[in-house]
Amino acid sequence: MKQKQNIVFFFSDQQRADTLGCNGQPLPVTPCLDRFACEDAVNFSNAFTPQPVCGPARAMLQTGLYPTQTGCYRNAVSLPPGQKTLARYLKEGGYRVAYVGKWHLASDEHGNHYETIPVPPERRGGYDDYWMAADVLEFTSHGYGGYVYDKDGNKLEFIGYRADCLTDHAVRYIEEYDSEKPFFLMVSHIEPHHQNDRGDYEGPEGSKERFGDFVPPPDLEPGKGDWEEFYPDYLGCCNALDTNFGRVVEALKKKGIYDRTMVIYASDHGCHFRTRTDEVAEHGYDDYKRNSFEGTIHVPMLIKGDGFGKGVNEERVVSLLDLPRTILTAAGIETGKLDLQGRPLQELDAPDWKEEVYIQISESFVGRALRTRQYKYVVYAPEANPWTQSGSDVYREKYLFDLAQDPLERNNLIADPLYAEVKAGLRERLLELGLKACLRSEEHTSELQSPCNLVC
Repeated sequence: MKQKQNIVFFFSDQQRADTLGCNGQPLPVTPCLDRFACEDAVNFSNAFTPQPVCGPARAMLQTGLYPTQTGCYRNAVSLPPGQKTLARYLKEGGYRVAYVGKWHLASDEHGNHYETIPVPPERRGGYDDYWMAADVLEFTSHGYGGYVYDKDGNKLEFIGYRADCLTDHAVRYIEEYDSEKPFFLMVSHIEPHHQNDRGDYEGPEGSKERFGDFVPPPDLEPGKGDWEEFYPDYLGCCNALDTNFGRVVEALKKKGIYDRTMVIYASDHGCHFRTRTDEVAEHGYDDYKRNSFEGTIHVPMLIKGDGFGKGVNEERVVSLLDLPRTILTAAGIETGKLDLQGRPLQELDAPDWKEEVYIQISESFVGRALRTRQYKYVVYAPEANPWTQSGSDVYREKYLFDLAQDPLERNNLIADPLYAEVKAGLRERLLELGLKACLRSEEHTSELQSPCNLVC
């Protein structure tokens, strides 16, 4: 019987896809990832997140469900303790499970406050074999210095650069692993996310000098937002992640298990550097990510493992929500009958694969979007409160972009009669996907219950 793959998921926070050299970054920001993409992995260069907010994206990855299905549609909503998760599925499949870094799924506004104290076992999503984490990592650490907790609640302080120190725990886990069972290790970094309490990006010392001659991404307009000040440190954070990803790969090779380990690199969402804050609805909020634009939803995704090619640049559109089924499939777990969204990326060559990502927008406005290979279609509920409402009974059309002709999304075609037929097709598909993403409550039966609830 073939031995099951180990699985390592190296996860970043708020990282744009174009920070990687294999995705067009001209500076030497990600040499380890670029080599990984060139020699060992598939680079999914058109990967998109279905929810561009930290907590909801993490809930989605841990459950394989849309955030509205678990109730985790915005930050400060905890994952239900009894929710079936990736860790629990994998443990049933014979895996050991390990978690390092930022969790962001335990604290909420209903008396569960673990922002700076240990997350209790029942709120760790089933990661009970190895745990070196903090619920809200930006509350327990800065770029340099801070602390996390182990599985027994012991406080583990560090003084070096945060990405290096967290990776130390991941490397140590690999070095000391001696179980006959395969393992799943998730390494969840906060870089290159901004440091909230300081209003800054905290790259390693020297980042401003190393990456000061950056070429700005074309969607970031001069004089708008804060990217001109912070982009060098942002790239410095990405470079630190790259170095630490290389350390994990080297540890797997030194242990002699790299060839039988699936390795995934991805991020929860991108970053628009405050250049899109004029999109916020009443009662809403956005600083760096909460919308449907490409800089926000386009994420890096690289995968090495059984069933995946080597040195392949895959341009077909895929979703971050495809990863839970992909991981479980790699673990030998049949996912066909499981109550999960997404589709295993091992099935990408199937003739019925649809190049589309259904996106839920929260916190800035209540919205839904469909991103296909060529188009992006966005609807919103202007009267809905984006902090207290996960959805709406009525949505209005907001954007239509032809990304083949307008990759920077400057020309909104939503009222253009020449695109009426295109829009009708996208609208129909958005409604179909809204039915698939049904809410688990007695009040609603679907996201978008019928065509009459989408107002033109």
